[in-house]
Amino acid sequence: MKTTKIALFEGKQVRKTLYKNEWYFSIQDIVSVLTDSSDPKQYLKKMRQRDLELNTYWGTFCTLVEMPTPDGKNRKILSSNTLGVFRIIQSISSPKAEPFKRWLAQVGKERVDEIENPELAMDRMKAIYQRKGYSQDWIEKRSRGIAVRHSLTDEWKNRGVKRSLDFAILTNEIIKSGFGLTVSDYKKLKGLERENLRDHMDDIELILTMLGEASTTRFTQDRDSKKLPHLKKDAQDGGSVAKVARKEIESNSKKKVVSSRNFLQSPQSKSIK
Repeated sequence: MKTTKIALFEGKQVRKTLYKNEWYFSIQDIVSVLTDSSDPKQYLKKMRQRDLELNTYWGTFCTLVEMPTPDGKNRKILSSNTLGVFRIIQSISSPKAEPFKRWLAQVGKERVDEIENPELAMDRMKAIYQRKGYSQDWIEKRSRGIAVRHSLTDEWKNRGVKRSLDFAILTNEIIKSGFGLTVSDYKKLKGLERENLRDHMDDIELILTMLGEASTTRFTQDRDSKKLPHLKKDAQDGGSVAKVARKEIESNSKKKVVSSRNFLQSPQSKSIK
């Protein structure tokens, strides 16, 4: 599954997405950053007319990759990896080009470092959560949850799941069985739009999500499930394990586990004082 992030160069946003295990950058964003053009698409069109060699090989290093757009939807936009971006920059006359090349090289180096040593990616992630005000205890649970999630998605990939839609369907089955809400309804309850639902769960919600996903992984392995209908059954059963635990917690605490409370409204750094 793709991971899309917003990188910043001199305060301006550059969308980047992990695609085929390397970063692909929005070409339109890069043109906007380097030229201050009010119409990046038109600038690109004229640039390709000027640089015939670039135009000839345009399809070689440019591809359409899904990224978020200003309207909040994911759409396929023109993108390129680091090597392709360097070639495009050669055709852009701008004093910002050299510092941008250094910035781009640093971004690429970070990805290479993370592939060689995955702990670096985890350390960076933890540092980001700390700056946002999450407690250390919550961060450790979130980190463990990411590991459990990756184990599950790897299992799904190995069993033929390829489409992002199918990953979403299976995840939705776990959440719906475990918490009694679809992912969409869960986000609405917490007042979220595009934010990551798990980043706005409390400790118990995170633990139950982990339990549902870890159970799903176990069921899938034990049953040797392969097709989507069977994987959906595993996801439903995994979510049901979390449901049993949730009901027990609610029975003893006399409180609902699922609530509208989220990190946006009450950062843990404040709520734990």
